[in-house]
Amino acid sequence: MEVERVQAIASLSFSANTIPSDFIRPETEQPAITTFQGPVPEIPTIDLGDPDEGNLVRLIADASHEWGIFQVVNHGIPTELINKLQTVGKHFFELPQEEKEVYAKPQGAQTVEGYGTKLQRDLEGKKGWVDHLFHKIWPPSVINYQFWPKNPPSYREVNEEYAKYMRGVVEKLFRSLSLGLGVGGHVLEDAAGGEELEYVLKINYYPPCPRPDLALGVVAHTDMSTLTILVPNDVPGLQVFKDDRWIDAKYIPSALIVHIGDQIEILSNGKYKSVLHRSTVNKEKARMSWPVFLEPPPEFVVGPLPQLTSEENPAKYKAKKFKDYMYCKLNKLPQ
Repeated sequence: MEVERVQAIASLSFSANTIPSDFIRPETEQPAITTFQGPVPEIPTIDLGDPDEGNLVRLIADASHEWGIFQVVNHGIPTELINKLQTVGKHFFELPQEEKEVYAKPQGAQTVEGYGTKLQRDLEGKKGWVDHLFHKIWPPSVINYQFWPKNPPSYREVNEEYAKYMRGVVEKLFRSLSLGLGVGGHVLEDAAGGEELEYVLKINYYPPCPRPDLALGVVAHTDMSTLTILVPNDVPGLQVFKDDRWIDAKYIPSALIVHIGDQIEILSNGKYKSVLHRSTVNKEKARMSWPVFLEPPPEFVVGPLPQLTSEENPAKYKAKKFKDYMYCKLNKLPQ
């Protein structure tokens, strides 16, 4: 096993009550020092079942502009299905190490798919306290089942059903975001890839950490997706940067957390904001989350919607192929 998994490091660290130095963040990032402790505004929670579409559009557009993140309830995905998704994902991470390694991301592969630990280049050589599993769940033409765990046996069926329900949520969110920009209901989704939009599921597994005051699960970042739709487990850890402060996201059972990603910020020419966020870790319990990243196909070109640019309001972003955007982002190169 060439790569050291955080799960293995964690089990050794508790006896020493310390963590390896490459997981210790600089003081400017340490959660014990940088998390805001006073009263904070709450991330907006929106009822996706609101029969008043005008109201729903306004709430989603406002949250996307002001926060870049919101939670949705009454979204139509059965709670029982969310519980099953979490159960099969947890089961995978509790398998023996050698069984998980069967799904390891192939060395030198161009894809993010597979079981892994490190995702992007860190300029200081620091590491996040997290292991992950990535695989695409929609459309069927891009699915590679080699990265879908065969154990537990129900893993595939549960994830396929989740993808089916997720499509309905995605359609509603894109329509509302589109109408909120004053363009037709299909415009934004079409400009993000339309029927070819790829749904990439990631399971984040943050093992218990003896020094959660010093480490981060995932360092501060914005998502390169169009949208990210996430379910967490009940261990808090998501933090959002708002008004120059790191604030904790409140856990709402069965709610979906929606992040505006970089591609929607670009398409909206900056009206909607890609949210800066990070993950903290816990001493007692493993934290887990299941984000679905909605990504344009690699060759698809994304740029500001022409309906939103003019001489008075020129394009603030370059149009580029999503694969080129992704390469620059992961390698910390200017866009």
